[in-house]
Amino acid sequence: MVAEARRHPAITGLYGAAYGLAGAVKEQFYDLFAQSEATLDAVANLPSSALGTSRLELGDSGIEQLVRVCRTRDIRYFFYTGGNGSMGTAAQIAVAAGDSLQVIGIPKTIDNDLLETDHTPGYATTARFFACAVRDIGADNRALPGQVEFVEVLGRNAGWLVAATCLARHEPDDPPHLIYFPEQRLPLDQLLTDIDAVYRRLGRCVVAICEGQLDEHGEAFGADERAGSRGKLAMNLAHRLATLTGERLKLKARSEKPGLLGRSWWSEEPALDRAEARLCGATAVRAACEGRSGVMVTLVRDPGARYQVSTGLAPLEKVAFHERLLPAVWRNAQGNDAAFRDYAIPLVGTIPHYTRLHL
Repeated sequence: MVAEARRHPAITGLYGAAYGLAGAVKEQFYDLFAQSEATLDAVANLPSSALGTSRLELGDSGIEQLVRVCRTRDIRYFFYTGGNGSMGTAAQIAVAAGDSLQVIGIPKTIDNDLLETDHTPGYATTARFFACAVRDIGADNRALPGQVEFVEVLGRNAGWLVAATCLARHEPDDPPHLIYFPEQRLPLDQLLTDIDAVYRRLGRCVVAICEGQLDEHGEAFGADERAGSRGKLAMNLAHRLATLTGERLKLKARSEKPGLLGRSWWSEEPALDRAEARLCGATAVRAACEGRSGVMVTLVRDPGARYQVSTGLAPLEKVAFHERLLPAVWRNAQGNDAAFRDYAIPLVGTIPHYTRLHL
């Protein structure tokens, strides 16, 4: 984004707000044009956010303060990266600022739940992490049979990340043996029946389940919950399900919750994720210089067998505060498996398979 901004004479400076909106309203800015190219290239390849971020909800007074800061500093373009909540805030800022500020949204969320775009930067890397985590936990599960393993996957209300764990499979008995999606309620009895069937067949079972999974009553199976920016979320879902499995099925059951490691993990792959993040930033700059406002950059998958992507623009109001859930066509009828490879592999890449000894 910085490199693209430097190519446009209309942009004489570019600020990065420290900790996102929290820094913007306090006028705590990094001068991005003052950073060396080597520094920018280095931080672009680091995990998390070099600028920092926050979950600050501005409200009307905060939005007014932000607009005042932009007017005082003669800031004419406002670029905001994030998910559906952030795009909602961007839409509100665009309305409040009117013609004094051009607002461009840039997609960025590991949850992949933004409307109007094929996928979002951040998703591919996190999806790869969880696919590799399930593969590795599955190797341990195979080495010490007789256990049920629950792997809790990020994603809140959308099953895009948990669906990607299917990429860990190469052999018929590879994990995950069961995948569950927050888009579909899961009765505890169904879960236990599914686990029992897998255990009888293999003598072990690995279950990938999204952190936002609810039972048929809309509850988190009795797990502890915490209030978040988008409603309640279970704190210990996998642990709770492992406990219930042990009690009801009399099986050894454990849980793993990689949690924030999933969104801060760094890897050489997929490089596509970082390249498309740069593409979205550059597109946002060009859109602003062309006079566009109140829009979000989108990624459009081009037709054809070979993966290619182009960019587009969508009105912020079509994205703001909405969630794009995993389509039912990528879930099986029983709601415990995913048919997701054609969509995911071009983004996530192939997950390396572990060689086994042969009897």
